[in-house]
Amino acid sequence: MKKVYKCLPAIIFVLFIGVMLVLFLALPKKDYSSSEKRYLEKAPELSAAKLFSGEFERSVEKYIEDHTAGRDFWVGLAAYYNYALGNNGAKGVYNGKDGYLINDPEDMTNLSRNTGFIEEFAQHMQEWLNVPTAVLVAPSTGYVCEDKLPAFHKSYHDEEAFAQMKDTFRTASFVDVRGDLLDAYRDGNQVFYRTDHHWTTYGAYTAYKALGKVLGYTPNDESAYEKTAYPGFYGTTYSTSGYWLTAPDDVEVWDNKANDIDVTIIDGDTVEQKDMYFYSHLDEDDKYPVFLDGNHPYAVIRNEHASSNEKLLVIKDSFAHSLVPFLADHFAEIIMVDMRYYSLPMQPIIEREGVDRVLFLYSIDNLATDQDIGLIE
Repeated sequence: MKKVYKCLPAIIFVLFIGVMLVLFLALPKKDYSSSEKRYLEKAPELSAAKLFSGEFERSVEKYIEDHTAGRDFWVGLAAYYNYALGNNGAKGVYNGKDGYLINDPEDMTNLSRNTGFIEEFAQHMQEWLNVPTAVLVAPSTGYVCEDKLPAFHKSYHDEEAFAQMKDTFRTASFVDVRGDLLDAYRDGNQVFYRTDHHWTTYGAYTAYKALGKVLGYTPNDESAYEKTAYPGFYGTTYSTSGYWLTAPDDVEVWDNKANDIDVTIIDGDTVEQKDMYFYSHLDEDDKYPVFLDGNHPYAVIRNEHASSNEKLLVIKDSFAHSLVPFLADHFAEIIMVDMRYYSLPMQPIIEREGVDRVLFLYSIDNLATDQDIGLIE
């Protein structure tokens, strides 16, 4: 009997491995993980080159890892196990207070290079075409919502980064929205999502109001918008963290019914729609693409009822998607370009389309790590 007890852990382990193997072979393989918001590894193809290079072995390991039975459970178990051991932020996401999942700070190494590119571009556009350039950079969630961070965390670099940007931008008009966002947050408003790295619609509206002085418009009051909240939003920090027990966010659509909108998205094919909100994405866990259908290289928003006839070029990351619908109230045409997917210079667009103003709109994390912004000229 004692021998049986001694062997029991090994027997349980072998049975467990056997059951997991049978489940791995028997269960259908998914192409996409909705929890992690990524495509899973496909079955590897064997070839002599891949075998001898080690690529086949790595692909097999990744394939098994991605298609293990109960993968979401094991990912979550690992996340909470690390959290219990005091290793908060093990996957680059802090499990903060009140359900906030906050990315740890990014390296600011490339920030001065990228801001230099923008300032040089602004100088050229001012001198050659008399087109002014504005820059708005969203601070990090960890900076604004510092009280939601765990007791032990890495230092955020927003203070130094924004001071550096103020020194760099001389021709470009720099809009520092930190104070506005901090004031709104301290007044009890949610300006960043808890499960996602983007700002909320209220956060975007706060930045929109701050932009008015530089872009030459009078911001609309909140009462101009019909607001609808949609529950069940699980964002990118949720999918990265593995903290599956975190409650979801609501995503809000603020729609100005007085507008007459036409949206054209060019991304291989051309998609046209008379609305800035793509409601089909509300059926997904990640509902943020409800704003302008998510990331695309080139998009145009036209509004016949805008308060001006000006054309605005927005060079941006995804933080622009929830803010541009507010800007559409004031510009007859907005051209949005994402340099991560568009590799041509901007001057031909400005000249061809008769652009009146340029706005760079990035989050501090993306601006500090972007590898493509130098392609603007």
